[in-house]
Amino acid sequence: MHLLDWLVLGGTMTFIIVYGVWKNRQQNTIESYLRGNREAKWLTVALSIMATQASAITFLSAPGQAYTDGMRFVQFYFGLPIAMIVLSVFFVPIYHKLNVYTAYEFLEKRFDLKTRSLAAILFLTQRGLAAGFTIFAPSLVLSSILGWNVTLTNIIIGILVIIYTVIGGTKAVNQTQKLQMGVIFVGMLAAGIMVVQFLPEHVSFGDSLHIAGKMGRLNVVDLEFDPTSKYNIWSGLIGGFFLALSYFGTDQSQVQRYLSGSSIAQSRLGLLFNGMIKIPMQFLILLIGALVYVFFFFNQPPVFFNQVLLNEAREKGFETELQKIENAYTDAHQQKQAAALQLVDALHADNQALIETSTITLQEKAQQTETIRGEAIAVIKQAIPDADTNDTNYIFLSFVKKYLAPGLVGLLIAVILSASMSSTASELNALASTSVIDIYKRMIHSNGSEQHYVRISKLMTIFWGCYAILFSMYANRLGTLIEAVNILGSLVYGVILGVFSVAFFFKKVGSKAVFIAAIIAEACILGLYFFSATPFLWFNVIGCLLVIGISVILQALFKEKSLQ
Repeated sequence: MHLLDWLVLGGTMTFIIVYGVWKNRQQNTIESYLRGNREAKWLTVALSIMATQASAITFLSAPGQAYTDGMRFVQFYFGLPIAMIVLSVFFVPIYHKLNVYTAYEFLEKRFDLKTRSLAAILFLTQRGLAAGFTIFAPSLVLSSILGWNVTLTNIIIGILVIIYTVIGGTKAVNQTQKLQMGVIFVGMLAAGIMVVQFLPEHVSFGDSLHIAGKMGRLNVVDLEFDPTSKYNIWSGLIGGFFLALSYFGTDQSQVQRYLSGSSIAQSRLGLLFNGMIKIPMQFLILLIGALVYVFFFFNQPPVFFNQVLLNEAREKGFETELQKIENAYTDAHQQKQAAALQLVDALHADNQALIETSTITLQEKAQQTETIRGEAIAVIKQAIPDADTNDTNYIFLSFVKKYLAPGLVGLLIAVILSASMSSTASELNALASTSVIDIYKRMIHSNGSEQHYVRISKLMTIFWGCYAILFSMYANRLGTLIEAVNILGSLVYGVILGVFSVAFFFKKVGSKAVFIAAIIAEACILGLYFFSATPFLWFNVIGCLLVIGISVILQALFKEKSLQ
């Protein structure tokens, strides 16, 4: 990287961390450390919620997702605004009224300790693993930019986040996230503008959208009801609603963000603002990926975006084979570029017949380049049998490294690192809260001092940080990060949401029925994951409805048995 990039990157990251820690040093009570004294205003709550969800995975993997699969992933978020309304009406007032530190405290008040513990353990298991993903995502950046070993970068990122989360607690997380979201918005806006600026002079923004549409990359809405399709409007509205309701309503990493709100109104405003902004923000991030796809019609992309892995394959004696493939790829790209320019000319002339034939030619040439890419991937697999050859997560990074001006590269890397650190900090903060409040204080040591629980909270933050670092070593084997992290959440979110739904809306169902129902439902979801092709968004719907249905039936059976 250029010296200016290092100055921008180092200055941005140092200021964010030092500001957050200095602003919120000396958190000596469990109230201030875990809930920030409940002083946050709605904008702080909203930005903290957004920063927790918008990890580096969002900004690193989502453009690659649009590059390879189009923009249909945005439908994943269609149910989120509805979920924000439901949470504001039902969840927020109850959490504030009960004055809880974690969402799972409510379950003991409604059911019993074992139900609370089950939900807490499901959360800890899933969120601890998910934190590994959010650490691994920026490690891709540093390992690619600097040529560092990904294990080393996982450790560096993890330790940085652990330090300021341990020192500052919830207030440090909230304060740094405001700055991090500012950096993120500026950086992604700059990237979107530069993609368009770097197109050939006679290729306009409108032309690039036409090409993206002709190539199937603007597939924003799919109205067909297909239960086997991962992303359509129905899976987004229904499955996305259940996932968002569980994530924002029962996942402590999010609940803790609006528990720090100074009032019910401030927490509600934070949630509703997030519901309004999230879809447009995700749309624009995916649009950047679609524009990068078009950009690489006019500028040759690498035959394989993970250059570290490609170079490793060369060093293992496959230089000749890869060079032949790259030569063929260059020839195929030139043909694809010519076809793209022909389509642009047809669009300018408004010649419908020529537009149709040019589109078919371009699609054929694009498929030809993908076939050659497949040959390169096959060689890499031969050279490195255990390598992860899904390079989707490297596509946007490849564009940033090669084409952005000095200073902007540093800013975009700061975006990715900021997003990772903000999301991971929220996760570690929430994992520590749940471990201390729901497990340690409730079942192990209930009479400790404030200072004792703060100390234990810091130790648990360190523990979960180390746990996440260890899991991050395996995250690169799980494919597209933005999908993998949501699949992981969907394995438990529906079941947890089912437990909370019974607690809120089925007052006659008791603890024994809901506990057994949750275990049965979780076993069913795991069975669907391992032994069926059910799209992951539906896991949230199925898990929730199974818990509700089974618990209601069991309660009726228990009641009938008690009357006999």
